[in-house]
Amino acid sequence: MKIKFISILLLCLTVSVAQAQVDRSKMPKPGPAPEINLGSPASFELDNGLQIMVVENHKFPTVSARLIIDNQPFSSGDQVGVKSLYSSMMGNGTENLDKDSYNEKVDLLGASISYGSESVTARSLSKFFSEVFELMADGLLNPFFTEKEFKTQKSRLIEGIKSQEKSAQAVSGDVRKALTYGKNHPYGEFETVKSVENLELSDVKNYYNNFISPKNAYLVVVGDIKAAEVKELAEKYLSSWRETTPPAEELPQVPKVQYTQVNFVDMPNAVQSEVSVVNTVNLKKSDPDYFAAMIANQILGGGGEGRLFNNLREDKAYTYGAYSMLGNDKYVSSFVAAASVRNAVTDSAVVAFFDEIHLIRDEKVSQQELRLAKAKYTGSFVRALERPSTIANYALDIETEDLPKDFYQTFLQKINEVTAEDVQRVAQKYFRPEEARIVIVGKGKEVAEALESLEYKGKKIPVKYYNKEAESVEKPIFNKAVSKDITVKVIYDNYIKAIGGEQAVNAINSRVSVFNGSMQGQTLTMTTKETKEGKQSMELSTSGMVIQKVVYDGEKGYMEMQGQKHALEEEQLEAYKDASMFAELSVPEDAEVTGIETVDDEEAYVVKLSDNQSVYYSVDSGLKLQTVETTPMGETTTSFGDYKEIEGVKIPHSISLPIGPQALELKAESIEINGEIDDADFE
Repeated sequence: MKIKFISILLLCLTVSVAQAQVDRSKMPKPGPAPEINLGSPASFELDNGLQIMVVENHKFPTVSARLIIDNQPFSSGDQVGVKSLYSSMMGNGTENLDKDSYNEKVDLLGASISYGSESVTARSLSKFFSEVFELMADGLLNPFFTEKEFKTQKSRLIEGIKSQEKSAQAVSGDVRKALTYGKNHPYGEFETVKSVENLELSDVKNYYNNFISPKNAYLVVVGDIKAAEVKELAEKYLSSWRETTPPAEELPQVPKVQYTQVNFVDMPNAVQSEVSVVNTVNLKKSDPDYFAAMIANQILGGGGEGRLFNNLREDKAYTYGAYSMLGNDKYVSSFVAAASVRNAVTDSAVVAFFDEIHLIRDEKVSQQELRLAKAKYTGSFVRALERPSTIANYALDIETEDLPKDFYQTFLQKINEVTAEDVQRVAQKYFRPEEARIVIVGKGKEVAEALESLEYKGKKIPVKYYNKEAESVEKPIFNKAVSKDITVKVIYDNYIKAIGGEQAVNAINSRVSVFNGSMQGQTLTMTTKETKEGKQSMELSTSGMVIQKVVYDGEKGYMEMQGQKHALEEEQLEAYKDASMFAELSVPEDAEVTGIETVDDEEAYVVKLSDNQSVYYSVDSGLKLQTVETTPMGETTTSFGDYKEIEGVKIPHSISLPIGPQALELKAESIEINGEIDDADFE
């Protein structure tokens, strides 16, 4: 017992002495960065200039190949969209195999091959890789560009552009690029319907002949294969690739902003404001500032733990997330801080962005923030080392980014050496609010007045207006007055006349519609059934599985979602009672015309049905363009278009439905008028 007591006493004494020797008033010095030993890929070069890197990894029986062409950026001019058409046409058959045969061979091998505007990727089991490599090379060297495929891909691209034109987020990205870099700079170009409509098949062929060359190309192969096998495959299938010199041009200077300004684009259908604070930077991976700059951006807005996120979301609840990005392109790049915010707080969000940008410039970051940011980068770097492709990707970076050979060996050491003083210095150098564009895309009717009064630290921030093509415009009139002669009845009568007339409309007793769309890779189908008596049902399904269903039998109804069935509430029932296939046949007592607004570049009368619902009708055509409903979650906009005549009545064949922050674009598969409808459909 005595021995045990003495042992405990000695243990306590040892702990006490150890604690006494630690000065907890000082932060412990960071330990040395772990030594990184990166292997080198096997590398060789073909006579045509193609450089090849191989990383053997025999742990799993798979092989992946990635070919990139590192050309200097080149402006497409009035042919913006040719790169997209080229990449979408590649892999759709070759001079040796038609489209179906090519795709069937790839599928039978359980492989994947995809083409970008300056890249090709392939992946397969190692035992099939030689066949897949041959198919990849055949697609690259012998593309079969047909007029039929060109027209198909061109039509798809135009439809995609039209869909994106309704997205405030997409418009914000396009306008921000154009204003930041200039529309004549390769990084400032974006596709429009007009630019794509001007393209011909010969433009795609010319792009291929001019820019798809082995001269600046790198092939990286990773997986269960020997370097000697890759060399043999490359020499067999890629040595005939003809070397050409891609056209070169002197990149234009990016425009400098002389003073802080708001660049505003009015999108009347926007349910949120897209806010971006942006300035150009000249930062490369090879620059001494690189590591400190990445840490500074991580602290400011690199993720959910960043200052922007904590301020705009956690503290003020302006948005679901706010982030920043600091580019490091070897030609030119930008710093961007951005968020999608509620309309009512658009101006306040700008102030919050500026507060955080100024704070990280004016004051040193805390040691805790610095430590966490370093840990984030260290963790990401170490996890990346677990992937076999990392060695090849790092070697590729060293070649294409002009990096020192030990760049990645010393990566963690350089991260570890960043100080709070370094962070403040690079923040002052690269986060420049005094040269910032505040690009905002939103609903001008609700946010422009507040932005016109925007000040920061007593200095007014001017507002300049642009359209969706990034062209300077006069300040829009957000809500035009309406002549007293234009009443709700006049608008409704014009609508009924525009779609076919009262007699034709009254002859419709029922309608069954099937619409298809896609979101996040999933195909969605919406099936609606309606009767003249007001009965309605709607099913939203994917892969044959119903994910949402709403039924109204004229008196009562229910909503079913994820197996949960709920009766419609009184407010919802009232909405269905007021709704019908053609609600415009009668005028609600409380409806009023509130003004003229712009909907997708078209003037529209606004008919207010209630405090939370308005309907928009084209001034020119009389057709219904959209409905806007205010809910506790914000505004939801449903758009209608592509009117086509069925049984003498024009019916919209495209519908845009809000699904969270995105829009689901639906196209009609079938619309049946006066078919048989079972009463059981409304039970």
